[in-house]
Amino acid sequence: MTIRPNSLEARDIAYHLHPYTNAAKHQTEGPLVLTGGEGVYVTDASGQRYIEGLAGLFSAALGFSEHRLAEAAYRQMKTMPFYHAFGHKATEPGIALAERLIAMAPVPMSKVFFANSGSEANDTAVKLIWYYNNALGRPQKKKIISRLRGYHGVTVASGSLTGLPYAHRDFDLPLPGILHTLCPHYRRHAEPGESEEAFATRCADELEALILREGPETVAAFFAEPVMVSGGVVVPPKTYFEKIQAVLKKYDVLLVADEVICGFARTGNMFGTETYGLKPDMITLAKQLSASYLPISALMISEKIYAAIVAESEKIGTFGHGYTYSGHPVAAAVALEALRIYEDDNILDHVRAVAPRFQAHVARLGNHPLVSEARGVGLVAGLELSPDKKTAFDPSLLVASQAARFAQNHGVITRGMNDTLSLCPPLIISEAEIDELMQRIERALDDTRDWARNAGLMA
Repeated sequence: MTIRPNSLEARDIAYHLHPYTNAAKHQTEGPLVLTGGEGVYVTDASGQRYIEGLAGLFSAALGFSEHRLAEAAYRQMKTMPFYHAFGHKATEPGIALAERLIAMAPVPMSKVFFANSGSEANDTAVKLIWYYNNALGRPQKKKIISRLRGYHGVTVASGSLTGLPYAHRDFDLPLPGILHTLCPHYRRHAEPGESEEAFATRCADELEALILREGPETVAAFFAEPVMVSGGVVVPPKTYFEKIQAVLKKYDVLLVADEVICGFARTGNMFGTETYGLKPDMITLAKQLSASYLPISALMISEKIYAAIVAESEKIGTFGHGYTYSGHPVAAAVALEALRIYEDDNILDHVRAVAPRFQAHVARLGNHPLVSEARGVGLVAGLELSPDKKTAFDPSLLVASQAARFAQNHGVITRGMNDTLSLCPPLIISEAEIDELMQRIERALDDTRDWARNAGLMA
């Protein structure tokens, strides 16, 4: 790509620091500048059209041209464009959205706290866990466990929870007191001859052993995504959450369900918590909450946690946590409209109708010579890449990222993370668009295989 002086690409290189980007490479390669969208497609500055195979960042549930969301934002902008929630203040959209979320919650919840991103929602959950145990007179019960390959965000606390090396390296993370246990990836971590259920038992046993080593009186909470999407679309093995939750209950350890990606129909139920039988004490939401048309996230908390907050804030004189944009009325109005669209357009039924076709394609691509495992649920999937269907590529080769580049050449935007090519299209995708998406992905896999063979990376 030739970068023209004063072009959008050149101006971006000159002034913009990008997240999750190789900053050195960006200086020469520049960005893909997106300028428009329609349905499941986006268009770049040159007019090239792409299927958005990752729904942006696992988030644009309703695609890129839902006028009802734009109109909801405009209406709210005209009436009350901003107000905060500090010091007993509220706006109608924030009240209505909190009320709607509590009514929708997959398990009984008491209150909603609004933030602006999944990272902030999980960061807030960490603070409330500490606050809760202080309120209960348990100042030592503060350690938090998450899982290797889990993804919970990038703030100092949520980045510590994230169990991926690049989120920690040279950021001096994780924080003390943030611990990680085994990733429940059956194919990669099961012992020879070990069944899924036996592997799930071993995962639970390892969690229990970690809690006992640290001291149950010091372990406060466990964070888990129903499906570990950013870690490579790791679907939990059979009986995993049943056994994990038994351990948590035994040692009075809170469960936080990170529904930032799985929430709002992605797994074939409104929440991943329903798909996998979780009974969390807190639930974090973001991304599809507003179909990503505006930034907003939410933390739902149970009554016992809220009761402790009431008592502690009365003692201190205030609940000393919040963001300027918590429950921003325009973002809340857009989120409310997104929830109405999910209901009006029967999005959950649509996902259940088209997901079998999507997953059938995923299973078929599992037979590709480059793919060692194809896994997924609902409208999310991962294709794990391997030179021989057994071993892994050297991580430094960034083979999955190369596959994503080939996919872009074929008109699909997706993402290669670690050794896995991830697929997570907008929930509105049709069966014909699923066919088109998967045909293009297959061509990208063919190109990646040829590239790997020519480079001597596979036979």
